Amino acid sequence: MNNVDKYNEDEWNNHVSENMGAVISDYMNEDPKTVSEAQKRKETPVFSGVLKYFPNALKEVSKCSKAGNDQHHPDKPLHWDMSKSKDEYDALTRHLIDHTIDPVDTDGILHLTKVAWRALAGLERHLTNNK
Repeated sequence: MNNVDKYNEDEWNNHVSENMGAVISDYMNEDPKTVSEAQKRKETPVFSGVLKYFPNALKEVSKCSKAGNDQHHPDKPLHWDMSKSKDEYDALTRHLIDHTIDPVDTDGILHLTKVAWRALAGLERHLTNNK
């Protein structure tokens, strides 16, 4: 068990309280607007609802991001140039088909990793464009 899995929220608050004297709620304003915002944040469990579910897959996707950045922008910091390659669904489908033939692409990255990256890119582009 790693430290991430060691505590749930209540256990963490107890641990912090016993060892440092304060818990997260001590710093929260209890007016209705703040409580509502806090509840909204709790309804988006990025860590416990995504990162903890798929740690290995997400590490592979991050390697894929770096490899793509190194290929297309070797002189720039890691970033996604959204103006390039807007064919997420075609590329996703090609990688899914290629996975059935040989799981590893010619650059050593799994086709399924590229499928996941393209799916995330498509979702991000959709959410960004529909706000």
